[in-house]
Amino acid sequence: MDERPITAWEFTDDRGHVAVAPEAPERIVAYIQAGASLWDLGIRPVGVFGSHHDGDRPDRAKSGGLPLDEVAYLGAGSGLGLDDVLAVRPDLVVALTYGGGQVYGVEPDVAKHLEEHVPLAVLDVGQGRGLTAVRERFAELGRSLGAAEGPEALTELTRAERELAADAEAAGAVRVLALSPGGPDQVHLARPGKWPDLSALAGIGVRMVEPPEGPGANWHTGPWAAAAELAPDVVLVDARANAAPREQYAGDPRWAAVAERAVVLPWNPEIAASAATHAAFFDEVAGALRGRGPRSGHGHDR
Repeated sequence: MDERPITAWEFTDDRGHVAVAPEAPERIVAYIQAGASLWDLGIRPVGVFGSHHDGDRPDRAKSGGLPLDEVAYLGAGSGLGLDDVLAVRPDLVVALTYGGGQVYGVEPDVAKHLEEHVPLAVLDVGQGRGLTAVRERFAELGRSLGAAEGPEALTELTRAERELAADAEAAGAVRVLALSPGGPDQVHLARPGKWPDLSALAGIGVRMVEPPEGPGANWHTGPWAAAAELAPDVVLVDARANAAPREQYAGDPRWAAVAERAVVLPWNPEIAASAATHAAFFDEVAGALRGRGPRSGHGHDR
């Protein structure tokens, strides 16, 4: 006789692990980027948590449309304990990995014991994962939970991709650089192929600037002169709380040279995985390309 428990809900995550529950989970705790993605799909988490880069308050740049006054923030990194998560009585935890199956933002021991108490679904947003693939995986998870973006969001995404492609072609040699300020003396220059959103821009036709080769899988770290030497026309600047604030480097003449010639946009490297958010991102970049196109004037800080 088969005595296995009856499960009405299951989801195979990107580690190959199958999360199961007797019914579709409703009380969901998620890493903040995942929580923002679920919110766009119509799911309100009961709690979110941050990473080892975060502090005792949620990072507004990562949280998307989440109503942070209504969703509990449970902590971040080493400050997030098993009891903190279990206190809100979740029936599913949604986390991320950047490859290798390691749960991002959670201490390994906490992640191990967490999965003994509550189903855990881990989605891969790391190297080699395209933006479309990440978005579709969140859509699959959303559908399993009974939620989905409306058809209008997908229509908007298609429009935004088409218009961005046209603007990228019209912009010609306009060069886009993504970076994360490291302080007054250094900057981290993003390697486009390592970030799903930057890879998507390149795939649509945007001319992404490649930093110098060398150590650093996702970033090339160097002085601000390294950014100035690349002479970008559009700069995507990491807006997350762990990036150095503008006042730390605003007086650097190399940064001033970059900002004088380029359109500067805030950039969230941990973008929510939804059609609506991706469409908005593509529209922002398209607008910047139009601002630096052949018929436009000099750059500006937006």
